[in-house]
Amino acid sequence: MSRRKFLKGSAGAAAVGAGVITGAPAIAQGREKLVMVTSWGRGLAGVHDAAQRFADSVNAMSDGTLEIDLKAIGELISGFGQFDAVTSGQADMYHAADYYYVGQHPAFAFFTAVPFGMTAPELHNWYYHMGGHELHLEIGEEFGLVSFLAGNTGAQAGGWFREEIQSADDFKGLKFRMPGLGGKALGKLGASVQAIPGSEVYQALASGALDGTEWIGPWADEKEGFQEITKKFYTSGFHEPGAGLSVAVNAERFNGLSDPHKKMIEIAAAESNQYTLHQFLANNSQALDRLVTAGVETLQFPDDVWDAFGKASQETLEENMDDELFAKIHNSVMASMKLSSRWMNLSDNAYTAQRDRVVG
Repeated sequence: MSRRKFLKGSAGAAAVGAGVITGAPAIAQGREKLVMVTSWGRGLAGVHDAAQRFADSVNAMSDGTLEIDLKAIGELISGFGQFDAVTSGQADMYHAADYYYVGQHPAFAFFTAVPFGMTAPELHNWYYHMGGHELHLEIGEEFGLVSFLAGNTGAQAGGWFREEIQSADDFKGLKFRMPGLGGKALGKLGASVQAIPGSEVYQALASGALDGTEWIGPWADEKEGFQEITKKFYTSGFHEPGAGLSVAVNAERFNGLSDPHKKMIEIAAAESNQYTLHQFLANNSQALDRLVTAGVETLQFPDDVWDAFGKASQETLEENMDDELFAKIHNSVMASMKLSSRWMNLSDNAYTAQRDRVVG
């Protein structure tokens, strides 16, 4: 039985259990409505903004003939039920980080981030020019999805900790929030890894249910208020060097749209992808200054901890290489990353190093 056929039979019940209450697609007098469920709470900095910007752009371009009806997490479904809701046809599309759905297929992680993977420019180079989007469509075909990148957070921070990390042994038994394959790698160091929605992280950290958490970076983390709980902030992480966000549309609904409406979705996703990346970049440095002024201590993991991250990450990737599609996407990513990083190291990175040396 194919993954798609299995999900057709099983995901509907799962989505209903998660609280989906949408009905049949809305089509009236040439006007269509697509219900978009998201994995974001309203007001989550950057990530909800990306979903809202995408929806607003489609609504504006279509002049009302195609409406994206955005539902934040908890409004129709709770937790990470967006994937099942869309594949079952009970919602029309989702906006989320695809690595939330590695349980459906581990290769979904590549379209958000994998540990020691691609920076945002490297991800975009692969996605738009070296076959990445075609592979996104290929994995989506197994589940009845048509997907597009629709946001990027840039490099994410290592996270917030109650106690300083002196060695890899400090992760043993540590209750830490980290989704995706990065979380699986951290689990290899002995951490008790939890993947919970961003809107629930503050309470979990404040209550002691978590000993530490990663979320995104200075701007988004400041808005969530993690600095009210702990002052130890690791600014560089191994797990998400350039995290992509995705829009995924139920394939039957997408294929039933007019060509202009399909193109509007594609264009709005790409515009939100670019806009959101720079929204994060524009806000992170200012937020970091405010955090430091408020007494937050910025820290870096020791080299031996980075080494442990690297070993665990490689093991995590290797464990999935028996899956043919995972291996195909992995090899495509690595080949693209090698090419793009080679030139970037000789050009952008060499330039910024000299700029910092010469003009400070």
